[in-house]
Amino acid sequence: MSTRKFCLAILSSADATGYEIRKTAQMGHFSHFIEASYGSIYPSLAKMEQEGLVTWREETSSGKPSRKIYSITQVGREAFVKELSETALDDLFRSPFLLLALYCRWVGSEFLSNEIDRRVAHLELKISGMKHQLELSSDPAASWTLEYGISTLSASLEYLKTNRSKLEQIADERVPQTQAAE
Repeated sequence: MSTRKFCLAILSSADATGYEIRKTAQMGHFSHFIEASYGSIYPSLAKMEQEGLVTWREETSSGKPSRKIYSITQVGREAFVKELSETALDDLFRSPFLLLALYCRWVGSEFLSNEIDRRVAHLELKISGMKHQLELSSDPAASWTLEYGISTLSASLEYLKTNRSKLEQIADERVPQTQAAE
């Protein structure tokens, strides 16, 4: 998903600042869709403003810097629906943990075991957070999406718990640092 589509999705629900869009990308119910940085959000908002997809208004508060509050326009809503209606590409899945798993022989089983424990804890926390969001959800589409995410992460967690010993055994066949560097 593009940052543009992501920003339009958030703004179709409510007006927001660039900071709020970033926060929603990190922690809100949109956090399951894309990783968006300030470096991609602000240029995207600026370009969408030039295209007439969003507008902004300045909000001032006593003792605080002014903020730009972005709103989606009708043209922006139409563009968002058009982008949603295009055939979706395959989901992107990137995992630093899988890179570690691929090169587990280079780091050894002790380090790998600690990282597996960390990954298990991360997945359990993520699943718990999604279940909490599901309890609060009154939107059937949001509930379905959360259930799908919970199911996917639960399968990953179960696989990791069931098969961690296989990976730890592979990591026991540690490659010496001199070989790893070659």
